[in-house]
Amino acid sequence: MLSDNNMKLQDRLWVWGQETGSHHLVPQFNLPGVNRMGTVEFCREFGVPNCCRVAVPAGPFPPFDNASAELAGLREVVWSAVGACGVTRNDNDGSDLDEVIRQAEMFPNISGAVLDDFFAAPETLAAGGPMVRHSLASLQAMRKKLHNFPLRKLDLWLVWYDYQLDYPVTEFADCCDVISFWTWEAENLVNMEENLQKVRLLVPGKRYFAGVYLWDYGTGNPLPDGEMTRQLEIARKFIRTGLLEGIIICSNCVADLGLTTADELKEWIKIHGDEKV
Repeated sequence: MLSDNNMKLQDRLWVWGQETGSHHLVPQFNLPGVNRMGTVEFCREFGVPNCCRVAVPAGPFPPFDNASAELAGLREVVWSAVGACGVTRNDNDGSDLDEVIRQAEMFPNISGAVLDDFFAAPETLAAGGPMVRHSLASLQAMRKKLHNFPLRKLDLWLVWYDYQLDYPVTEFADCCDVISFWTWEAENLVNMEENLQKVRLLVPGKRYFAGVYLWDYGTGNPLPDGEMTRQLEIARKFIRTGLLEGIIICSNCVADLGLTTADELKEWIKIHGDEKV
């Protein structure tokens, strides 16, 4: 692991790594083309050294040995503890946490576990579904198990979307060590700076990351030209002032579809990647 004094901006970049082709299985995403780029290929192509490896209904399924071996050359990896919302095996306080810890015993670059889609989407709430996927007691037990890992302290990461910031869930968020903040629909990126500050006020004293999308998943449309660069610049400003630790890019599943956002990302990394931060 690099010390903070030796970090370049590129060292603070992460990929949201998921199964190749899995995003095309969700019709409302309205994605063009065919995705063949895997997580490791994305890291090589864009020079991204870190990965949040997250399970979706298409996989991976425990044991995660093969996927962890593929990621062994990366600087840092955080593994999925519950998977995306469609991974129903981990609802009702179930998790893959024991498998993540087993991976951490074998692979020293694994540094934590991430909770994806942990708070409900509005349509779930409208249908009478639960606001959170796990009880507070389950979350506290996860954190304790990660922090007590004998080889090194492992961190608990959380995904928090902009439309969830008014949910009464700060007690759950405060259980986590790392907060990754995501803007679900591109039209709301105008509020990105304000919302990043809001996250810090809601749950102070955490490590904070900005999640950025290469595609507007919320509406099933491309991002407007220049919008990728704009949100990267907001995150860069926050990193340089110490308000953010890094950026998570979603994802390998759309990076080879010919999107202008992928070109913007590559150019931005070329220009700013070597900056000391």
